[in-house]
Amino acid sequence: MPAQNIVKPTADGLAASANAAGGGGIPPVERWNPPFCGDLDIRIARDGTWYYLGTPIGRPALVRLFSGILRKDGEEYFLVTPVEKVRIRVDDAPFVAVDVEAEGSGENQRLHFTTQVGDRFTAGPDHPLRVPRDPETGEPAPYVLVRRNLEALIDRKSFYRLAELGCHRPVDGESWFGLWSDGRFFPVIPSAELP
Repeated sequence: MPAQNIVKPTADGLAASANAAGGGGIPPVERWNPPFCGDLDIRIARDGTWYYLGTPIGRPALVRLFSGILRKDGEEYFLVTPVEKVRIRVDDAPFVAVDVEAEGSGENQRLHFTTQVGDRFTAGPDHPLRVPRDPETGEPAPYVLVRRNLEALIDRKSFYRLAELGCHRPVDGESWFGLWSDGRFFPVIPSAELP
């Protein structure tokens, strides 16, 4: 992303616009096409902390409000209201899955996730899991789709819990270790690569 061009929109002004448009629930930001207003000095760190002007945003309700008007276009992230669109920075994924609960077992298992901003959803066809490997370290980096094209990085403790719930299953003629949720199997790592 090019150097930020900080413009007049402020976090308070954006929050007021978002509140006016919200109406409860997650606003339909994918249908809004306001003019681009520039960059706002908001950054979401890899651990899910939101910063404004370099300082953590300490009001959970404000972070929740902003997370509801977040949109990803291409590889860039924006806060969008019906009247303005501002670009923000995201270090990795905009959300962090901080908890997972399993219901059932085997093919009938359902994995329920909670993010740092209180989103709750069940992994499955509409909320797929993916576990790419870091090209340098080979470490897995697990993600789950929260909504639209916005993902959550699954935190370490939740990923360890998931590892205990996994099983082996053939995928395209190869045995994979993975997870079932909501009727879908999500391959994590080839079985042959496990110790």
